[in-house]
Amino acid sequence: MLLTITNEPRDYAWGSTTLLAGLEGRSPSAGPEAEVWFGDHPGDPADVADGGTLDAVTGGSLPYLLKLLAAADPLSIQVHPTREQARAGFAREAGMDAADPARNYRDDNHKPELIVALSDRFEALSGLRPLTQTRRLLASFPDTPGVVELRDRLSKGDEPEALRSTIGWLLSGTADAAVADVIDGLRTADAEGFAETLTAIRGIAQRNPRDPGVVVALLMNFLVLHPGEAIFLRAGLLHAYVSGLGVEIMAASDNVLRGGLTPKHIDVDELLAIVDTSPGEVPVQRPGGEVTAYDVPVADFALRRIELSGQQRLQVAGPAMVLATAGDVAVTGAAGRATRIRVGTAVFATADETELVLRGTGEVFLAEPGRN
Repeated sequence: MLLTITNEPRDYAWGSTTLLAGLEGRSPSAGPEAEVWFGDHPGDPADVADGGTLDAVTGGSLPYLLKLLAAADPLSIQVHPTREQARAGFAREAGMDAADPARNYRDDNHKPELIVALSDRFEALSGLRPLTQTRRLLASFPDTPGVVELRDRLSKGDEPEALRSTIGWLLSGTADAAVADVIDGLRTADAEGFAETLTAIRGIAQRNPRDPGVVVALLMNFLVLHPGEAIFLRAGLLHAYVSGLGVEIMAASDNVLRGGLTPKHIDVDELLAIVDTSPGEVPVQRPGGEVTAYDVPVADFALRRIELSGQQRLQVAGPAMVLATAGDVAVTGAAGRATRIRVGTAVFATADETELVLRGTGEVFLAEPGRN
C-alpha cells in the first residue's frame, strides 16, 4: 500500500524563510521553517493524505526518521549517545518529567544520522580537527591572555585528552574572559588554508556573541557539501550544521547532548562522558551515477538518491519512503496505480511492498530500514 504523507515545517529559530519555500516553489514564509519530519516519531508524526497520522499506520514502529532540514543560522553543537549509553541515561532520568529542560535522554535509543546536501552549498562542523592543524590556526591569533591559555591547554596530554579537558573548561563557565579574547582575535586571524573556516566562525560569532561554543567550533572541522554529497555522523561525534538545505535521515530518537551555540540546557559532565574527542576528518560521500546508495554502517536506516530520467525499478525492504526534492515524479507499487509525489512531500510504502517503480524526471530519495 502506498500513502502520501506530508507535515508542517517546524519553526525552530535557526530555520530559513526561503530554503523550503524555494524547494517547493512558493513564496518565502513569514517565519523560520527549519525541519519537515516524515516519520512516526511521537514528537511530530507525519500526516497521511486520507486522514490521520503515520503512527496510526505503523504503530510507532519505524526505526528511522526522514527529514528536510533548512538552516539559515547555525544549529547547536551537539553529540548523540550510543544505544547502550542511551539506555543507561534514560533509566537514570526515569523520574524526571518528560518536558524538563534539564533532561538529556528523551528515549532509550541511539541517534546516528546522515545528511545529504540539496543546496549548492551546505556548511557543517563535523568532528574535531587534529591539533597540529589547530595549533597552526591559533598561531595567527594575537597573543592575548585567553588565546595563550587556550594554546597551553591544547598542548597538555595526548590529543583526545587535551581536547576533552579544553572543551570542559570552555563550557564550565569559568573561561568567559578567555572566550572573549579568542572571539576578539577572530577579527585579525589569518592562517593559510583556513580562509573558509575563519569566515564561517566569524559568522557564527556574530550570531552567538561571547558564546563558548564559538571556540568549541574553532576546534572542529569545517566543511562544505555540494548537492548529493553526504556525511554520516556516528555516535559520539561532535557536530553542528551551519547553513543550507539538506535531506537528513536518522535513527528514531530525540537524544541530544549539546555543546554550545544554544540557550538550551548544556550538561557538561554528560557531554564529556558521551563525546569522542579523537580527532580526524569525517569522510564526505559523493554521488555517483543515477542511483547513489550511501554508506550507512547501522541497521536502522538506508538511503538512496535517485536522479530520474525515465523509469527506475527498485527493490525495497520496507517499510520505505520516497521523498521528492525536484522535478515531476510518480511512484507505482504492487497495486499498479501511479501516485504523483509533489516536491517536498513523500510517499510511504508499507512493508508488503517489495518493488517500487519510479517514472518521470527529477530527484528523489528512497529511505528504508538498513540491511547491516
